[in-house]
Amino acid sequence: MLKRDRSSVVGSKRHGSSVVLKRHRSSVVELLPHDVVELILEKLPVKPLLRLKSVSKRWKSTIESHRFKERQFICRKQSRGIDVLFVSLGDDETRGMRIVLGSSIVSTVRFPTSCTVFCHGSCDGLLCLYSLNDPSFVVNPATRWHQSFPLSSYQELIFDRLKIKGALDITCAKLGFGRDKVRGTYKPVWLYNSSEYGLENITTCEVFDFSTNAWRYLLQASLYRIRGDHYPVYLEGSLYWFTECEETKVLSFDLHTETFQVISKTPFPHVRDPEDFNMCILDNRLCISEKNWPTQVIWLFDSSGGMDPWKKLCSIDLTETISLYGKAVFRLFPIAILDKTKLLLHSRSYLQPAVIYDLQTKSYGVLFTPTTRGSSAFYSQSLFSALSN
Repeated sequence: MLKRDRSSVVGSKRHGSSVVLKRHRSSVVELLPHDVVELILEKLPVKPLLRLKSVSKRWKSTIESHRFKERQFICRKQSRGIDVLFVSLGDDETRGMRIVLGSSIVSTVRFPTSCTVFCHGSCDGLLCLYSLNDPSFVVNPATRWHQSFPLSSYQELIFDRLKIKGALDITCAKLGFGRDKVRGTYKPVWLYNSSEYGLENITTCEVFDFSTNAWRYLLQASLYRIRGDHYPVYLEGSLYWFTECEETKVLSFDLHTETFQVISKTPFPHVRDPEDFNMCILDNRLCISEKNWPTQVIWLFDSSGGMDPWKKLCSIDLTETISLYGKAVFRLFPIAILDKTKLLLHSRSYLQPAVIYDLQTKSYGVLFTPTTRGSSAFYSQSLFSALSN
């Protein structure tokens, strides 16, 4: 595709659709039309693309364009499996890890930040990390781009309560992070029940705007209380929470219109213990996991399912994991489906192994065992930053 001329040439020439870009000691010759070159570049991983930006100003401009970033991200997701990152959040030394499973890669990453929590999964290859009393970060692990953003009013409320009482006597809400699919903007979102903090309305919602570097309140938050002890998940322009109702429902928040609506009841409307269920994204679909010892059932949401939108993906016999963990594990968190049939599950207990459950053979196996505190997230490499538009 490229031909380098080592002779010293000054200037540039055009020959039909081929362009010659000259440098002081070398020249780069595009032997293909640039739109064909662009299609080839879209199929490459992120790291080679970062190096190829130095080939010419035109290549740099192409690779940095929002249109190219979108197409490259879609092309990579369609051509290979989802990846998984184990995000180390401990102070111990992290052992590097790289496991290839089909077209998916499981690896370890650590960031130089004091943030101790990160939002569920990833959004367009971006991770959002936060803590109660330090600035939060959005990070692209592939490009190492990162951007901090300030504390919200909610975090300040929590911190003030902690100083007065000496300990937290309430369950802290979890931060959501996603993308407005219409405008292409990224939004961290806090949604929390108001009464715990002496506030009016049923819930309070704060949304961060990267263009103004400021948080703002929504005038109309959710009309349903939420399960603040569960992580909201992001899928295709919306964030999702569980409601705190007599019958548990799934609440969605459209990141473009910034409106809330209930999309469905859960397949298990009456659950007493919030530890018995959680929400996740598997194979780009909204899923719910329900534990009823000794079985854990995972359900897929099908919006075309009419009155019964939840379809059972699998049932996991938790007693089968005793040989892997050396003890009974009462709940596993679904992370991702790898190599089409391998369901990755991970306990949030300290240094517990990540387990692969084969959806076809119904067999179990340990994929890796962490050497430091942290958690796993599904992930796809991208060139995006939270300031992309």
